[in-house]
Amino acid sequence: MAAVTTGAEEPASAGWRFKLGIAIVGLAVALWLLVLLAGALGVPAARIAALTGVVFIANKVLLLTCIAVMGKAGFQQLKGLIFGYFKTLAPGDTVGPTRHAVGLVMFCLPLLSSMLEPYVDQLWPGLRPNMWQLQALGDLMLIASFFVLGGDFWNKVRALFIRTARVEVVSAAQASPR
Repeated sequence: MAAVTTGAEEPASAGWRFKLGIAIVGLAVALWLLVLLAGALGVPAARIAALTGVVFIANKVLLLTCIAVMGKAGFQQLKGLIFGYFKTLAPGDTVGPTRHAVGLVMFCLPLLSSMLEPYVDQLWPGLRPNMWQLQALGDLMLIASFFVLGGDFWNKVRALFIRTARVEVVSAAQASPR
């Protein structure tokens, strides 16, 4: 006898294979906690390096296992869920003049300070406090500036690497919404 299909198939996320695939991905992420735990317990550096290599290879094997268990459709659905969440965090395309100015200061200040650090240390030793917290703050400020400057900033950065890209300056009258 021939099987009759109703056309209303169960989504991949409802099956046990999809749930097992998510558990495998969770295990792959959790394996990295072993490296942190080994560091916190004072394990010798050579063993931590070996553990890192094992975890790295195990993650690749687990990813392939996840794809095999979930199938192409399930893995595509999982990728859509994960990257769909990250798309909601993406910055908006256009920003106002105040936000643009603040973003430029946030972007340029860490770059300028890191470029001038060696010269300040040479000209006036001891002036700059050598604190990792301040350096981390500068790094965080640089990363946050990407979100403050918005999506158009990323398009401008991307255009730096396209040889044929051209700049089109739009006047204020043309830029206003219709």
